[in-house]
Amino acid sequence: MDRHTSASWASSQTISDAALDVLIPTCNRPAELAVTLAGLAAQEGPAFRVVVSDQSDGPPAWEHPPAATLLRVLRAQGTTVELHRHLPRRGLAEHRQFVLEQARTDKVLFLDDDVWLEPGALSRMGDALDTLGCGFVGMAPQGLSYLGDRRPEETITFSPWQGPVTPERIRPGEEGFQRWPLHSAANLSHVSADLGLEPGEWLPYKVAWLGGCTMFRRQALEDAGGFRFWPQLPAEHCGEDVVAQWRVMEKFGGAGILPSGAVHLESPTTVTDRRVEAFDVVLAENGTTQQLAERY
Repeated sequence: MDRHTSASWASSQTISDAALDVLIPTCNRPAELAVTLAGLAAQEGPAFRVVVSDQSDGPPAWEHPPAATLLRVLRAQGTTVELHRHLPRRGLAEHRQFVLEQARTDKVLFLDDDVWLEPGALSRMGDALDTLGCGFVGMAPQGLSYLGDRRPEETITFSPWQGPVTPERIRPGEEGFQRWPLHSAANLSHVSADLGLEPGEWLPYKVAWLGGCTMFRRQALEDAGGFRFWPQLPAEHCGEDVVAQWRVMEKFGGAGILPSGAVHLESPTTVTDRRVEAFDVVLAENGTTQQLAERY
């Protein structure tokens, strides 16, 4: 990827060979969005396009000066940026389906508006997705305020993939579901340190699901239904990403990637009503909703 440096920012040349669409649904988080965009601006490859869809109560987040500045940086670097004002709100699943419908590339990264990516994160995820050939890979965002809080009881289910990533069925009460605490706090940062991973090295591991930073093969996500289940849900719900990922996992498999170069900004959640878990409705199974509500 030949992204423009500051020496050629005024050239106004857009990179046309994007291999990845970065999809960012956002709502009422202008400061956090600016940090998320800053992480993207620091990536060296692969070439990507950015799609931001805003459902804020007031002006869209991209009008906030820090976010507007980072969008200018991305465009000056040659990145195509597409902005959408998507209202009225019909729920998280509908918003994700909308941004998915804007995608054009074979790979799509759903990136939450409160996640910063370290340089090289996009390249590692893209390499992993190509190498593993599964439906998705991802980096679970780490809460770095917990670096001093080791939780060995939450990492005992850590299991690297040995050989190819294969399809799995995950549901509450089944063995794979018990992996969910892996992504709490800074657990994966501790696991990575214990493994002694070298710079540029990555390791796939088994997940219950991945929140916040998940790269899909777009066709795999489409074949599994995407988020088209959204009409089954009330506007106030959570866990829509779990449903989509479980369906992809059952067909194509999915994996987490260590080390995780995704950092959670630890801002208060904007999803305050968690009474309806999407999988309880869409998959018509009773689950442990309290455990799911604690996943972030």
